[in-house]
Amino acid sequence: METVTEGRWESLPVTLSPGVLQTLRELGFPHMTPVQSATIPLFMNNKDIAAEAVTGSGKTLAFVIPMLEILLRREEKLKKMQVGAIVITPTRELAVQIDEVLSHFTKHFPQFSQILLIGGKNPIEDIEKFKEHGGNIIVATPGRLEDMFRRKADGLDLASCVKSLDVLVLDEADRLLDMGFEASLNTILDFLPKQRRTGLFSATQTQEVENLVRAGLRNPVRISVKEKGVAASSTQKTPTRLQNYYMICKSDEKFNQLVHFLRQHKQEKHLIFFSTCACVEYYGKALESLVKNVKIMCIHGKMKHKRNKIFTEFRKLQSGILACTDVMARGIDIPEVNWVLQYDPPSSASSFVHRCGRTARIGHLGSALVFLLPMEESYVNFLSINQKCPMQEMKPLKNVVDVLPKLKSTALADRDMFEKGMKAFVSCVQAYAKHECSLIFRIKDLDFASLARGFALLRMPKMPELKGKCFSDFVPVTIDTDSIPFKDKNREKQRQKHLEQQRKERQENEGKRKFIRNKAWSKQKAKKEKKKQVTKKRRREEGSDIEDEEMEELLNDTRLLKRLKKGKISEEEFEKRLMSSEKNIEAVADSESED
Repeated sequence: METVTEGRWESLPVTLSPGVLQTLRELGFPHMTPVQSATIPLFMNNKDIAAEAVTGSGKTLAFVIPMLEILLRREEKLKKMQVGAIVITPTRELAVQIDEVLSHFTKHFPQFSQILLIGGKNPIEDIEKFKEHGGNIIVATPGRLEDMFRRKADGLDLASCVKSLDVLVLDEADRLLDMGFEASLNTILDFLPKQRRTGLFSATQTQEVENLVRAGLRNPVRISVKEKGVAASSTQKTPTRLQNYYMICKSDEKFNQLVHFLRQHKQEKHLIFFSTCACVEYYGKALESLVKNVKIMCIHGKMKHKRNKIFTEFRKLQSGILACTDVMARGIDIPEVNWVLQYDPPSSASSFVHRCGRTARIGHLGSALVFLLPMEESYVNFLSINQKCPMQEMKPLKNVVDVLPKLKSTALADRDMFEKGMKAFVSCVQAYAKHECSLIFRIKDLDFASLARGFALLRMPKMPELKGKCFSDFVPVTIDTDSIPFKDKNREKQRQKHLEQQRKERQENEGKRKFIRNKAWSKQKAKKEKKKQVTKKRRREEGSDIEDEEMEELLNDTRLLKRLKKGKISEEEFEKRLMSSEKNIEAVADSESED
């Protein structure tokens, strides 16, 4: 493959359309990035592409531009209901972002219609929009796109529409597979024509991605683009303009350090990553009361309808804080993020790289900071070896104000805050137990008392991981936590109503004899029948040729023998009954042979 160095768009060995060049000027991109200069000519010359490049290197334009050029060069123009290109991406936020970039180009090409198919919206509305405006270019998440292929009964035959497909793009391919979309992708690929151009783009190449390359691409050209200044032997996966830091502090000091850091950087834009949705909910609300005069927003995977609105609003902010889970870790381009703060280390090393990649994008400067416990310090060396991700230590900040008592007071005043804290703690412990690097993140060595203090808990929750453990370092509050009211009067009214109902039920049941409800006769019979079938199957597998009737007779013979030994029947009676059972077995055998 001939090496193409980055330069101006006009220096490409292929000619771009005037409309494409005009859009690039409007967007303020006079020069190409390395991944764009390497990918665009090959894709436009009908090659399948498997591209790997560091996050924030401009992969979106690397497939949007050749995709449009291929459609413009079609001999037969696309009709309204014909699909010429599909872009599949793992998250709604990334799909919205790609759709937005694409719309800048398609306004110069009114002959192309585009449609966004993502979750969180009514699928019937998507069908009506497709039928009314068409969808020559589809940007979609796998789940919704798969669902659309099954909507023939609702008036959309998407399988027929995609017969004209020229280009398929799988963006953040490794994440598509990580998130369990493999089955959906295979279903979608079955509907698509084999004669197409396929581009697979990712920041990391895993074995699963390699399998997808073999299954979905034909003789692909593999492109691996490194940053300038990175040695050929190195495979550093984070941008070179990124300053990567780590801070070692105890669980009960971590939140104080975070709050102090944010108070010192109020005029900047931050992403804060937490391990679970419950942690985002709890700490997001806590930060609202502790970091004043700063816009604080939360986003996580369990938000169904609000995510798109929050994401769009945060992108427009000059400064602010977004508390989020790994739903925001991949491919998302938020302008001018100054700091990526990882309050909890991610569950996998590759996710660490993708989180950091939300800053220092396309040549801009940026910084990232991960908070680690003293027992997790070896994670720094692990990342430098496993991900070629160098980091430097940031010492804990001095003169830090202890905000945990204030957080406790908030929980005592509002049950919502108390319950959020308990849920967040439980989810954090469970996530920690499932960490990929279990040799470094050892749940057995975790100081639960210190962690609970860091969450400003009023008492320890009941959960299997804490069963049988004593926490002398944790002092619970003396009041009954059931007496803590909701600040929201309607919620408190509902809670009191529920408590009153429980009290009445307890009073009614007092003195009543507790009994275990017997299973229904039909269920008992079904269970017995199932057991009989399992036994029969096991005998067949073991090669036993004794049938049920014979087995029953043998059991009867055994019972007769026992009665004879105990003197309950005479020898004469025993022989008489034995002869009778033998005749029965012969009769059964004869009837089976006749059948």
